[in-house]
Amino acid sequence: MAAGESSRFWPLNTRHKSLLKIMGKPLVWYTIKGLEKSGFKDIVIVQDLRRDMEEELKEYSFKVEIKYSTIKGGKGMGDTLWQARSLLGENFLVVNAERVDADEIMSNVKVQISNQIQNLKSKTVLFGQKTKTPELFGIFRFENGKAIEIVEKPKKGQEPSDIKAVGVYLLEKSFFDVYENVEKGMYDFESALSVFMKKNSVDVEILKKDEEDTPSLKYPWHLFAFERYIFGEFLKKKISKTAKIAKNVVIKGDVFIAENVKIFEGAVINGPCYIGDNCIIGNNSLIREYVNLENDCMVGANVEIARSVFQENVHIHSGYFGDSIFAKGCRVGAGTVTANIRLDRKEIIAKLNIKGQISNIKTELNSLGIIVGENTKIGINASLMPGKSIGSDCLIGPASIVSENVGNGKSFPDLTRRG
Repeated sequence: MAAGESSRFWPLNTRHKSLLKIMGKPLVWYTIKGLEKSGFKDIVIVQDLRRDMEEELKEYSFKVEIKYSTIKGGKGMGDTLWQARSLLGENFLVVNAERVDADEIMSNVKVQISNQIQNLKSKTVLFGQKTKTPELFGIFRFENGKAIEIVEKPKKGQEPSDIKAVGVYLLEKSFFDVYENVEKGMYDFESALSVFMKKNSVDVEILKKDEEDTPSLKYPWHLFAFERYIFGEFLKKKISKTAKIAKNVVIKGDVFIAENVKIFEGAVINGPCYIGDNCIIGNNSLIREYVNLENDCMVGANVEIARSVFQENVHIHSGYFGDSIFAKGCRVGAGTVTANIRLDRKEIIAKLNIKGQISNIKTELNSLGIIVGENTKIGINASLMPGKSIGSDCLIGPASIVSENVGNGKSFPDLTRRG
């Protein structure tokens, strides 16, 4: 499932969120590889009219056969799935494109896939997990130990349980007979599942892993959990033979340095870190603790980066960047600093515009810097406050203090009034 608007993921939603990269690969690549490992042979990717999934994945080779269903105006998960139904077999697994731990989840039911479902008590299996924030998810209602309903994003104090649906569903095609007859709306998929559960034998497998160890990608800052998960599963210490590294550079821990990287005198790299092809790390810079630099990034002299994710072709100069995300093509002037902790050390609250409604979102983080969309340019000596977001194609003037979000294509302050 890769056709959603990713509206909660602004300012990183110019493409589907599963196309963001960690360690040189889009998140959906890890999902496909996990499904390969679980034994699946055929995958249908549901995408929107941008066809960005198809365009991105054509450069990768997989053992599975991939077909694409391009839909127009999907009105929620149910409608999206309905439009792709002609490509589905009698039994099928529904996963979100960013479900990078799909193989781990499937191992919970010890299922072997070879064009048919084996070793299952029933042909429909839903997956759940304990959550501390039920208001963000679809939550199972149980009756006499049997799941009978999924309640979407219940209000606080009205949660039917603390078990969330994790976005992985092993279904049979008769599900569509139920879906066809439910009232249509944004959450008609969950409504149809609730009706189906009451009429049929359905297993609910509750994952034993803690919620914090299972990535969920609802908001931009959740990308940090994906980075930690992917680093833990895939990152190995390696320095490419084509990398040029000055003699007094210090490299500690698990650090992957890709092709044609240049690292200049006095730099320190403390892993785990990933540095992609053609990156440049300037003199006396410090790169530490869960930093992901995609291809063609340039880090100037005297920069400190900690626990951050940079997409391709981001250029920064002297300054500090902590717990931050920069989309591809950003340019940042010298002396810019991200503040990533509130003065009172309290939880950082993010303000997001979700489909026209301004919401204050609890991040559950005490450290969160700036999140910046594609191709934004930030002038020298800018100060970027904790938990703020800057859209794509923005201009942030020199010496600016960014204490509020800046929308796509805006300048801050309004540079159009200046000579």
